[in-house]
Amino acid sequence: MEEELVVQLTPESSTEKTGIFPVRIVKEIWREITFGVGTWGAVRPLVAAVLATVPFLFLGQHFNREHRRGVEWAFLQIPLALTLVLWIGLYVWSIFDAWRDAVGLMGQSQGQS
Repeated sequence: MEEELVVQLTPESSTEKTGIFPVRIVKEIWREITFGVGTWGAVRPLVAAVLATVPFLFLGQHFNREHRRGVEWAFLQIPLALTLVLWIGLYVWSIFDAWRDAVGLMGQSQGQS
């Protein structure tokens, strides 16, 4: 007693392929724009840099949850304020550092996924 099993595949219609294809392209482009970490992950370094531009408060470090560094730099700016050149250097470095830390956090969150 042998039984035969017949499998028939139906070809996909062309409307199904064209309907899905643009959506996949848009999703892939969006993933590349946001570095695969979503909208917030891509915008986070910019927000940290913008917050760091507020003088005297070092909000970029606090935004990145580097509270100790933000407080230390706030105290460090007191003697540096006596020499304007060094204070400006600390201010510019804090903006860069906030951006760099946010990019690092973005990379860590992408590695955990």
